[in-house]
Formats: sequence, C-alpha cells, structure tokens
Amino acid sequence: MPEVIKTSKLTKYYGKSRGIIDIDLSVEEGEIFGFIGPNGAGKSTTIRTLLGLINRTSGNAEIFGRDITLKQLEILPKIGYMPSEAMFYGGMRVKEVIKYSADLRGIDCAAEAERLCERLKVEQNKKIEELSLGNRKKVGIICALQHKPPLYFLDEPTSGLDPLMQKEFFSILLERNAEGATVFLSSHVLSEVQEYCSRAAIIREGKIIACDYVSNLTRNAAKYVVLSGVANVPGLEGVSTVKVSKNSVSFLYNGEINKLLSSLSTLPLTDLTISEPTLEEAFLHYYRGEEE
Repeated sequence: MPEVIKTSKLTKYYGKSRGIIDIDLSVEEGEIFGFIGPNGAGKSTTIRTLLGLINRTSGNAEIFGRDITLKQLEILPKIGYMPSEAMFYGGMRVKEVIKYSADLRGIDCAAEAERLCERLKVEQNKKIEELSLGNRKKVGIICALQHKPPLYFLDEPTSGLDPLMQKEFFSILLERNAEGATVFLSSHVLSEVQEYCSRAAIIREGKIIACDYVSNLTRNAAKYVVLSGVANVPGLEGVSTVKVSKNSVSFLYNGEINKLLSSLSTLPLTDLTISEPTLEEAFLHYYRGEEE
C-alpha cells in the first residue's frame, strides 16, 4: 500500500527544550495507526509539526508524497484535524462554528454535519461557552469529520466523552476507514489502540521506542504471569511490573519459560496462568525497559 505519512529523523526543539527527536514513521493508506504515550511524550508536537502548525527543526516529512512545508497548502485540504484541546470563538452557536469550519474549506458540508450532529447528539443552537468538555469535544469531532477527507489526525479525541459517545465515535471512524480513509490516532487510552488500530508506535520523551503491529507489540514484549496461592515472586531475572493482591501475584516475565517453570516448581501454587500481555501491560514493559 502507498505511504500516506512518512518521516525521517523528524526533530523539533523549542529553543533548548526537547520536543521530538529523530522520529521515523511510516503510515500506509487505509490504516488506523495508533500513536501512544503519556502526556508530554511528544504526541501533539509530532502532529502539529506534520501539519505545519509549528516548524520542524530538522529532518524530513511527507504527507501524500509531498513535503509538509513546501506543499502545505496542497496537503491541508485533504486532512481532518482534531486537536487535544479544541478552542472556539466565544459568542458563537454550535451550528455557526460548524458552518464556519466548513466555509473555511469552501465546502458545503451541511448534510454530513447534520448527520454527525444527530449521531453524536449535539445541540446545535447552544452557545459554545455553554457546553461541557464532552460536548465541546463532539463539536471538534464534527468539524474534523464533516468534509470527509482521506486522512485524519485525531489527538486524544475521546477524552471527555462518555462511553456511549466513545462507541459511536469509533463506529463513525470505522465507517470512514472502510471507505478508504487513513487515521492517525494519538491516545493514552491503550484499550482503544488495541481494539481499533492495526499498528502503533510508542513514544517516550520525544523518541519512538517501539513501532509494530499491535499484536506483535504485545506478543514480543513479555509473558503475563499470574501465580495463585503465593504472596511474592521468587528471585527471577526478567520480572517487571509486579502486582500483588490477596493470595496472588501477577507480573511480566521476559525470559526463558523453562527457567520460570523450574523456579516455580517448589512453590505452593494453587493455579498458574501464562498468557500474552494486554497492550497496557506491554506499554509498561517497554517504558520500564527504557528506564532500566
């Protein structure tokens, strides 16, 4: 599949402060690509640099095969962008904000905007300043989706949405993806990335520390082990992120299974489970490994 997003050594410094460093990414057409990391890791900086909202310090980046700086005016009309914190002009009603967003693109999006408002249960006559965080998020979603572009950059799109609206949002996103759209989804909600994304990159302190298919990120990280009937972990190499509860211990193990089983053979176990970790557990494993 053709690459919709491609970066090489993309770097952004704010003066002497770190933004992102040597970001190498490749996102193929039709992917839902996850971009995960905690607050301050560099997710928003990466997106804003790709969109040309802030200037890169060094490195290269292309969207649709075009340089993000030289061809910005050709690229932006084909993108739907939702920032993590959507800001709107005060005094405007919701329907005015949505129409203003469409007018800036020179596109009549009225019919699609109406459908999105209905699905997301948005009250169009309310003023922006009267809206809760979740409802402002929904307005931001509509502004990003109403012109049906081939590429979406969504930065923490579900924060503030209730579970029903989160489900409806992803239903809409999957429909767009089925029609061929590419989605770059920045999130720290790892369950979302695991459920909806085919591939993902993990960013830490401005650097990519892992990038692979989501299934490989969980499979290659470590095994998730649960011991029942004991209250501590034997002295083993390769053990991390230990959790202790009543009569059980769980941990990630990155080592030889035979050594693990040999060490556990003398313990008074009532049960033993070894499975693939969730993305959240794998994420903690990657971060722990970087720190060590």
